[in-house]
Amino acid sequence: MKSIQKNTLTMFAIFMMTSSLIYALYKRRNNMKSIQRTAFMMFMIFVLASSFAYATPSTIIWIPSVDFQGYKSFHLGIDNYAYDFKSGKAGSGTAFPTDLGLTVGVLPDSIVLAEIGFDYMTPQWSPFLLNAKVGVPEGAFADWTPAVAVGGFGFGFAKNVTDYNIFYGMVGKTFPVLGRLEVGYFSGNKKLLVDLSSGNADNSGILLSWDRMIPEISENLWLAVDYQGTKSSFGALSYGLAWSFSKNVSVIFARDVFNADIPSTFTMQLDINI
Repeated sequence: MKSIQKNTLTMFAIFMMTSSLIYALYKRRNNMKSIQRTAFMMFMIFVLASSFAYATPSTIIWIPSVDFQGYKSFHLGIDNYAYDFKSGKAGSGTAFPTDLGLTVGVLPDSIVLAEIGFDYMTPQWSPFLLNAKVGVPEGAFADWTPAVAVGGFGFGFAKNVTDYNIFYGMVGKTFPVLGRLEVGYFSGNKKLLVDLSSGNADNSGILLSWDRMIPEISENLWLAVDYQGTKSSFGALSYGLAWSFSKNVSVIFARDVFNADIPSTFTMQLDINI
């Protein structure tokens, strides 16, 4: 178990050190000693990750998005799922775990953004999954430039059980009236992301989403649709709405229809910004 944890944390640390170096280069820190110090500090932080706040990535409904938590801003998410057994097949005793997640923004910059965090999936053996991403917001370099995010999620600690190790890239742009469109691509552990019918590897696919605030009805109403490709356990079409009860508290009500022949789920996701 210790070797599994070490491998997962090493992968996660490498990702975040790369993000740190990108940020250092962006700030024109051409002094090599400064860059080395930045990389070393990030490495030490993640060696001690067991005592640090992990986080879950900012998402649309099911898939990651180009959104980021602000610097030192925490996001608590509680995602509950209920199977709809009227469609699809599922074995006896199946259950979709509740996802408890925490996200925190880690870069004090308005151009290069980053967040890190964890998911705690319950009930699930080896429940902790790590996540991180780095990117830039819309309009970072010119009015027309899209938001970009590169990240990873599903860095579990149990080899070939929860180490999904999904990496992705997303591009998003908001259009007048239409709302925001995002497109991306992901790839993960081919031993876990398999076609649920054939058992063959199905570990890479497209990411798509649309979302929009609906001020025509209420400033508190948001609608969204997202899609993740493949017929693995991650492949699904999700659609729903969210209602903001205050500036920092909102709830998503949505349905996830999986690409594989398994029951769809109804989800309620509580989001709290601290």
